[in-house]
Amino acid sequence: MRYLPTVARILLGLVFFVFGLNGFFHFIPQPPPPPAAGAFAGALFASGYFFPLLKTVEVLCGVLLLSGRFVPLALTALAPIVVNIVFFHAFLHPAGLGLGVVVLALEVFLAVSYRDAFAPLLNPNAQPVRTPTAGGRPVVA
Repeated sequence: MRYLPTVARILLGLVFFVFGLNGFFHFIPQPPPPPAAGAFAGALFASGYFFPLLKTVEVLCGVLLLSGRFVPLALTALAPIVVNIVFFHAFLHPAGLGLGVVVLALEVFLAVSYRDAFAPLLNPNAQPVRTPTAGGRPVVA
């Protein structure tokens, strides 16, 4: 149990690093998707910015997860991507739903494992940080 978060972090990092790079270099062949899935992906691709942005975020977050640095930040950035992967496969391309569920399980497990980092986000009474001032100017430490 002690090494499980590390294994999950590396697996999730590998998934996003490899599939993110595949979006740029196309080294994993993809079979043609069903018509509805192809239309959806085609519309996103036609925007011109979405897939490069998506794949860049995937690669960067994959690197963060693999390195073990800024893991909560990477998990936060990947959360909406993971939700879209699951829903895309659940509704448009069921053949890939298995990998989507595995990715979702890894994401949730890691979020629970790093729950202390997320606890401040769930504070219903959070207040902005007040900057100490000296003579009307912020104090620099």
